[in-house]
Formats: sequence, C-alpha cells, structure tokens
Amino acid sequence: MQKLCRRVFAVCSVAVVGAMVAGLHGGPAASRAIFHHPRVAVSRPGTRAAGWASSNWSGYAIAGSGYSSVSASWTVQAVAPSRRATYSSEWVGIDGYNNNDLIQAGTESDYYNGSAHYAAWWEILPAAETVVTSLAVNPGDTITASITKGSSLWTITIQDGGQKFTTVQAYTGPQTSAEWVEEAPSVGGRVAPLANYGQATFDPGTVNGGSPNLTASNGGVMVQKRVQVSTPSDPDGDADGFNMAYGAAAPAPPSS
Repeated sequence: MQKLCRRVFAVCSVAVVGAMVAGLHGGPAASRAIFHHPRVAVSRPGTRAAGWASSNWSGYAIAGSGYSSVSASWTVQAVAPSRRATYSSEWVGIDGYNNNDLIQAGTESDYYNGSAHYAAWWEILPAAETVVTSLAVNPGDTITASITKGSSLWTITIQDGGQKFTTVQAYTGPQTSAEWVEEAPSVGGRVAPLANYGQATFDPGTVNGGSPNLTASNGGVMVQKRVQVSTPSDPDGDADGFNMAYGAAAPAPPSS
C-alpha cells in the first residue's frame, strides 16, 4: 500500500511539475479562453496621415447610429510559424469602437504549441468566443460572415464554402459602430502578440444592407510595443473593401 501511494504521489508530482513548466512556456494554449475586446486606442505612430491606432485592432470602422447589420467576405490566411504563441482574428462586428459592447463573428488563425490552428467563432461581450465546431476551417477557405438584427433577436451566420452555421442571440448594445477588423485577441488576460497573417482581403463589406462608403480616415493600424504590426490599404474603388498586411507597409487596395 505504501509503495502504491508513493507511486501515485510520484505520478501526480510529475504531472504538476509538467503543468508548471507548460505554464512558464505559454502552456497548452488550446485550453486558454480567447476573448475579443473593444478597441484599445493608442497613439498613432505617424505612418498614416489619417485614421486611428489600437493595440488590438486594425482594419476599418465607421461610427454613427442605428447599425443593424454588417457583413464581409475574406479568405483565411495561413499564419507563419513563430517561436512564441501568436494569434490573429478576422471578423465583422457591431459596437466596440467607442464603447464596451460588441457582437461579432469571425475566424481564428493562431500558431501555438508548434502548429497552426484555425477555427470559426462568434462572440457577444462579456463572454469569451464560442468556437463553431461544426465548421472545418482551413487556409484558403472563403468565409462570409454576417450579423443581422431582427425584431428582437440577432442572427449570426458564418459560411465557409458549402458549410454554413447560424445562431440566433439576444444583444442590447447601442449599435453605434460597425467594423471589419484584423485583431490580436486577448489570451490569459492580456492582448496576445499578433500572428504573422501575411495579407488579407475584406471584400465586399456591407452595413445595413448597402455599401459602407469607406474612406481612408475610417482605417486604423495596430501598434504593439511601439511597433506598427498591421496596416490596412486605402479603400477600393467601390468603397466597400480593403486589404490588410502584416507589418507597417500599407498594401495596395483590392481591384474592386
């Protein structure tokens, strides 16, 4: 009996030590909840003449009132390997630009534990993201996500090729902004390092069933540790789409 107890204690000790070591090295990131947060504003680094800057958002946002639907299409990008855990999210949403409410739907492209991970998700703050396990997301997939207000509830739809997911949820935010965003989500209570997603395209985007009529001043860059890590292009000729690039160099806009 004493030998058995010693063996059990030894196994438990190894498990505890292993968990502590894993925690020191970022841990099994798959077990950590991923949160998408409202925009965290930071000082603009001066590389763009207009727009806004954030430590967790980049892309385009419009502010006003009465936003009841938003949508966009994008292609899931393959993220580059990294020595540390890195994360990136592409999504459409309503609210969060100038308040603490947010309803959103998108995809996750992360690199941790030595491999890339991709998923679709939706989220209504203050909850963490809900992963859509019925959708198998892979690099190169074309995603179309939409959020639409009904008479009393909101419909969230994510389509990945022939796969489609829909959920109906309650949301009571003020509806004062609409967004098309490349985000560094929060993991373990902190904004995560942005994954190198290369280049992404949001096109076409809609708001309230029509063109968002984007202008360059609606665009924003992501700045982490005083380094610009994600940059949008100017809007395309239809003012409903744009490209995103990892790094400080702005890409050319889509051809419309």
